[in-house]
Amino acid sequence: SSWTDYDTKLLSPGGGVWSRSDKSIRLPREARALLGIAADAVPPNEIVKAILKLEVDLLWNGGIGTYVKASTESHAQVGDRANDAVRIDGSELRARVIGEGGNLGFSQLGRIEYAAKGGRINTDSVDNSGGVNCSDVEVNIKILLRLAERQRGLKRPARDRLLASMTDDVASLVLRNNYLQSQAISTLEARALDRASEHSHSIQFLERSGDLDRALEFLPDDSAFHERVKQGQGLTRPELSILLSYSKIWLHHQIIESDLPEDPYLSNELQRYFPQALVDRYGDLLNAHPLRREIIATATTNSLANRMGPVFAIRVAEDTGASVSAITRAYAIARESTAMRDLWADIEALDNRVPASIQYQMHYATARALRHATYWILAHRSKALDVEAAVAELKPGLSRLVASAPTLVSGRLAAGMDAQQREAMAAGVPVALAGRIAALALLQSGLYIVDVAARRKLPLEQVARVYLHLGTVLDLDSLGLEIDRLAVDGHWQSVARASLREDLYRLHRV
Repeated sequence: SSWTDYDTKLLSPGGGVWSRSDKSIRLPREARALLGIAADAVPPNEIVKAILKLEVDLLWNGGIGTYVKASTESHAQVGDRANDAVRIDGSELRARVIGEGGNLGFSQLGRIEYAAKGGRINTDSVDNSGGVNCSDVEVNIKILLRLAERQRGLKRPARDRLLASMTDDVASLVLRNNYLQSQAISTLEARALDRASEHSHSIQFLERSGDLDRALEFLPDDSAFHERVKQGQGLTRPELSILLSYSKIWLHHQIIESDLPEDPYLSNELQRYFPQALVDRYGDLLNAHPLRREIIATATTNSLANRMGPVFAIRVAEDTGASVSAITRAYAIARESTAMRDLWADIEALDNRVPASIQYQMHYATARALRHATYWILAHRSKALDVEAAVAELKPGLSRLVASAPTLVSGRLAAGMDAQQREAMAAGVPVALAGRIAALALLQSGLYIVDVAARRKLPLEQVARVYLHLGTVLDLDSLGLEIDRLAVDGHWQSVARASLREDLYRLHRV
């Protein structure tokens, strides 16, 4: 089949299907008006260029060939001679959003140029990840069903019916995975300038580890990074997509080579990976899946990197000397002890109800709280990283503290939390959710409070009142805010600020 078989009766008035091999094309009046073309007959290449330059909401590239380059690139550098005559520069694009359904529809430098002028674009690998994810899930389901055929006597007709019945479930799983990845990139983009030094440090780390070739992926060198920051710019969305991807590659390598896939608690990722109908019927066969470790490692990698970004695991490993296995367990303890999955679900339920920028701010607040909690757990529970046991110890107390926050806090801490809650409510965030986001400021102190109450066998509320009252009367809360406001330039200044913060919390507890 070809485009000549397309039913032209389905086209809008003025639409048509023409061959790019024609010498010229006589466009209908409606098409000329849309494309801004005055002549009746136009060479096909000029029409393609006009289409690429349209001022539209979405330009979707689903074919083969590279149609956009950077103004600094030559056609020869792109390496797609068949489309030299129609290719445009990223600076010439006027579409608000680009979707790449094909491979290499844009050069990476073309993407960066377009994104630098405000365009919304990922990379082709991100936009195509749904298809790759779907294929992976399909293959792994069929492997599991093969086990069911061999060990449970599942017949091929019944197997085929079961496979077909899970179509929508697989689609939902794949869409969910890709929603989270896109959300992660958007959250990174919202803070790209603020986190520029950390992004630069992570690129250096990934280069040293041998996972990333900066020049090959067109990421800025150190001097270019500094120049961007001076101009008030961080990494663009296509560059952040690359950084996130390579951080996942590094993280996956670390996890697959560790004992983490054998962790009883994190092994639950295996059940989340497959459709529920399959888990209900053949869940007892999951541990026999030959790619069990790889599935758990991939799911754990995505869970950590999508929520915490590409910098988190690298920075914690450098700052604490902890292994990725320990960091991941500590993060899981922090996530489950704070019931963060429930909070994320409530934030995501606001899609298209509040500005996306407000959601990104809330997601950043959750990541910041989890980062502090992970450091605390590694510092104070490093020898007891049993996820289930640690969650049982910490979660009840933290839940009580968050619920009682309005009656416990005072002074500048209370004022800051109240202001944050009011700001979120003004943007349309429900009262309860806004309060829970504001209460994240209590989590770092909350871990110390729960710890002291347990060790001293004292009532939690009593310890909380004394601890928080000391913070007010000694003005430690103000000191903490000043530490948070310290400007940092580079990785080591960031480490120094974190050390100051930890010293303050330690002295407060003592």
